Amino acid sequence: MALAFATSLAQCNSALRCTGIRLRIEQRGKLLCLRGPLPQRNGEPGLKVQRLSLGLNADEAGLALALQQLHQVQQQVNLGGFIWPSNPQEVVKIDKTSKSDFQQELQEQLQRFEAHFFNDPRRRRNPAGARTTWFAAYRPYLNRIANTSTQTASQTLSVELLEQVLESYELASRARQQCGLVLAVLARFQGIVLPADWPERAGGYGLHQAQFRSLPSDNSILEAIELIPNPAWQLAYGLMATYGLRNHELFFCDFAGLEQDSAAVVRVLPTTKTGEHQVWPFQPEWVDRFNLRRLGGDRSLLPPICTDLKRTTLQQVGRRVAEQFRRYQLPFTPYDLRHAWALRTIHFGLPDTVAARMMGHSVAIHTRTYHHWITRRDQQMAVDAALARRSD
Repeated sequence: MALAFATSLAQCNSALRCTGIRLRIEQRGKLLCLRGPLPQRNGEPGLKVQRLSLGLNADEAGLALALQQLHQVQQQVNLGGFIWPSNPQEVVKIDKTSKSDFQQELQEQLQRFEAHFFNDPRRRRNPAGARTTWFAAYRPYLNRIANTSTQTASQTLSVELLEQVLESYELASRARQQCGLVLAVLARFQGIVLPADWPERAGGYGLHQAQFRSLPSDNSILEAIELIPNPAWQLAYGLMATYGLRNHELFFCDFAGLEQDSAAVVRVLPTTKTGEHQVWPFQPEWVDRFNLRRLGGDRSLLPPICTDLKRTTLQQVGRRVAEQFRRYQLPFTPYDLRHAWALRTIHFGLPDTVAARMMGHSVAIHTRTYHHWITRRDQQMAVDAALARRSD
């Protein structure tokens, strides 16, 4: 029970971090408090990192109330109206009636949307994946709606408010693209009609310019494994390079094909973020180069990471992988290996629909993300065909 609450608390603070809010909810003993930049108690100008007692129990109900109070405190700090309790031992008292009718209505609308999200039959089949998607890919952008409405004094959940939230993200960024998708789902749920050019305004995400220029070559991928001293993490690295797996998918795969199938097909399990799918190796010779076939008979050769989704989340599992890449000072990120795998399939001429299915995402996302290389491939094929006709 305590571990489950600790997970909820960590997810809540992670979502706050994504929205740019610097206040955090902290557990001290059996109670919750806020910690972060607050006005100085002595009245001097500026903010200072301090704790604010809430008097709420450290449980799920208390966490929900603490999150509401955090947003109210943040609003008061933003408007310069925050006042410390007169008694240092006194807990903060938030006047719930001070919330505008709109803020209350907005909160209720977002809560109904959350209930709708988790009641979707497709998500109920994979509750762990649904929780990960909600906390990592939905809630940060919905929190931004509440924050934006407070700062701009918007009076209704409208197209204008959703546009303000979208425009708060950098053009062509991954966050803007994801925000656009989330807000479109929310708008559809609320019956709000978005502008016809919404997909174009929200899109544009591919690989950012720096990453576009520095995707690792096959040779650099082969060389970098020498930086990993731990054999278990060498296997994990080899799997990601060979199969383009997401960070967490490493630990949620059926590896029987590595031992029984000459094609060495790996099956990603239904408990993952995007559900079950099969993946073929690119390059195929890397299966033996990284000595991956032995995983077919003994998956315990992978790093010992908790995969019990009653005690952890897919996001936390994936974070462990990213942390190891940084610890070994590898010259690229786990997702660089995934992008490099996708680029290989394009160069080898694998149909985009097949590659997208192996990567566990839609053809639309695949095409948008790898647009440059797909376009180059298709144009080269057309040029080659034209030149062949000329020769005939």
